[in-house]
Amino acid sequence: MFILHHLRRAIFLCLLPLLIAGCGGLQEVWEGPGAKMFRPQAIAVLPPMASQYDNAREDIQEVLSGALNRTANIERVVSPENVTDIFQASKEAFDALVFYFSRLEMTGQSDKDSAVKLGKALNVDSFLVVRVNSWEYMRKEGDNVGRVGLSLRLVDATTGTTVWKARHERSSSYMFYRPNLKDIAKELAAEMIKAMPPQGKP
Repeated sequence: MFILHHLRRAIFLCLLPLLIAGCGGLQEVWEGPGAKMFRPQAIAVLPPMASQYDNAREDIQEVLSGALNRTANIERVVSPENVTDIFQASKEAFDALVFYFSRLEMTGQSDKDSAVKLGKALNVDSFLVVRVNSWEYMRKEGDNVGRVGLSLRLVDATTGTTVWKARHERSSSYMFYRPNLKDIAKELAAEMIKAMPPQGKP
C-alpha cells in the first residue's frame, strides 16, 4: 500500500507540468519571470517572419492588430499601415528589423540592441513577433479542413527581453464550402491574445 501511494504520487508529479500546460488551452506557452507584472502602454505587430505562407502575412498582421485593439489592457496599438510606413521611410528601422529577425532565426533569442531600436522607431514599449506556421486547406483524418497556425512572441521593447511566447492552431472542417482562412485566423488570434500578458488591469 505504501509503495502504491508513492507510485501514484510520482505519476501525478510527472503529469503535473502537462496538466498545467494544458490549462491555458494553447498548444505551447512560455512566460518569462516578469510576465505577470508586464504592462505595456503601446504595442506594434511586426510584419510576420518569412515562411512558406507569405501570402498570409498582411492578413495575419491585420487580424492580430484587430485582436489587440479589442484588448482593453493595452492603450495604443500601432496600425499595420503605420508599421509599414515606418519601415519604408526609415532605413535604420528597416535594417534593425532585418537584423532582429536574422538573429532570432540564428539563435532563437531576442537581440536587445535591435529590439530597443525597433521600439524607438515604432514609438512603442512592446512588440509582437509573428510566424505563420500554417495557412492551408488539407485532409485531416478523412475530413476536409481549413487550418491556421501561429507562433507569437511578446517582446519588451525597452529591454529586448522576451516576456511571453506561444504556439497554437485552429482548424475548421467542411463538406463543400471552404471556410475563409481569415475568419479562422480571427478566432485563433482572439484566443492567443486573450492568453497573452497583460491579462488584467493593474
